[in-house]
Amino acid sequence: MKNIILTTLNSRYSHSSLGLRYLLANLKELKNEAEILEFVINSSVQTIAEQILSKKPKIIGIAVYIWNAFDIGELVRIIKKVSPQTIVVLGGPEVSYTPLRVNFDMADYIICGEGEVSFYNLCRELLDGNCTQARTIHSPKVDFEAIALPYDDYTDFDIKNRHIYVENARGCPFECEFCLSSIETKMRYLDINIFLDEIEKLWQRGARSFKFIDRTFNIKISYAKAILNYFLAKQEDYFLHFEVIPDNFPEELRDLIKQFKAGCLQLEVGIQTLNLDVAKEIRRNLKLDKIKDNLKFLSQETHAHMHIDLIIGLPSESIESFGRNLNQLYTLSTGEIQVGILKKLSGTTLDRHDKIYGMVYNDAPPYDILKNDLISFDLMQDMKRFARFWDIIYNSGNFQKTTALLFSDGKVYENFYDFSKWLYKRSESTYKISLDRIAQFLYEYLSNSYDKELIANAILQDVMSVEGRSFPAFLKKIIPETYDFAQKEVSKANKRQQLRKE
Repeated sequence: MKNIILTTLNSRYSHSSLGLRYLLANLKELKNEAEILEFVINSSVQTIAEQILSKKPKIIGIAVYIWNAFDIGELVRIIKKVSPQTIVVLGGPEVSYTPLRVNFDMADYIICGEGEVSFYNLCRELLDGNCTQARTIHSPKVDFEAIALPYDDYTDFDIKNRHIYVENARGCPFECEFCLSSIETKMRYLDINIFLDEIEKLWQRGARSFKFIDRTFNIKISYAKAILNYFLAKQEDYFLHFEVIPDNFPEELRDLIKQFKAGCLQLEVGIQTLNLDVAKEIRRNLKLDKIKDNLKFLSQETHAHMHIDLIIGLPSESIESFGRNLNQLYTLSTGEIQVGILKKLSGTTLDRHDKIYGMVYNDAPPYDILKNDLISFDLMQDMKRFARFWDIIYNSGNFQKTTALLFSDGKVYENFYDFSKWLYKRSESTYKISLDRIAQFLYEYLSNSYDKELIANAILQDVMSVEGRSFPAFLKKIIPETYDFAQKEVSKANKRQQLRKE
């Protein structure tokens, strides 16, 4: 039995919560009385409550994020009904800023801000029986170099089965209005030698998959170089994920990135828009020449796999402008282009645009935009389906030869928009569509514009590049099963990137 349970609902089983491990690491003399229990969204909330309460905790600390806020609200209600004497403490970005748009009224305490110190102080007072804390605790920024680091609290199970989340910095120097990171523009860094010592300990324990949560990994070049050099010296395979700004790749950094072999390096590249007027409206600094040059470099001279972010629904950006952004990015990069829908997070300053641009958002998580003065509700719904189909067809890497036919005239946005409209009408769904059904839909749609055997050959090569796939039945009448579709062997970790470079 444990007095303190730390828990959250991760978005995937392979994810792990760095925040919970920070809380555990900083519980001092209370640490032996605490345990982490992690779950996954879309699990039975009652079963989660049952497993937590089976530990007979006096305090439950729950990390709340945009993806789990609704489920956490329900979890809190069940826990307090079943075990009203158990104290529930909420923390995390989703409860750190007002307004709270999910009902957390039954929680006993809410910690707003960084909780490493505040959570310990609260637990100590509660367990001592003399708590004087207010229900809402506004926690100040912690001294990043004074708190205990969390990396020893990754278990051997975590290291074997999950991504290991790490951070060398907190804050972001930019002021993009849609992002919570823009609230703290002053950067705080952990001493690089201390940080690399922690990474080395994880490495010695077998960790090989590291996801850096630093918002701007390449803003401080000396630190970025030290981290890249550390991993380049390793002889074994590994996977690294960094969030990078697209306009800061000096030659010294380029020389290092070029040395990483395929499958090792994934870069999250925040673009959001290429429209300078829109960027200015949301206080996002764009250096287009540098962005274009760096995307070209990363695509043509490195093995780094890229996730390039674009947003639909930004204030003052029309669908036509978004379409031009997508068309241009398609020509600039071989990476995935992640099409996101604008969300209004509590704590950001996006609401200053609401009246000017008629911005209307969903009140429930994920607080996505419903319409604005340039994009109607119906069109926004079309674009949400566009984003979903784009992800499962283009970003999946499963149909690169086929989509090349779809985009052969350079009208990437226009052609995929027409296809996504047709596909939704044809499939009546955006989820649980099998690879073979997608292939058949692509064949059916493209048959009106291309030679059927040409389309069939492209689809066959795409489908058979996926390990374990069988010859699609609908193609057997068009192409003999003896067709030579031999493909290069591609490692699973880097299949998408390899296919785009062939």
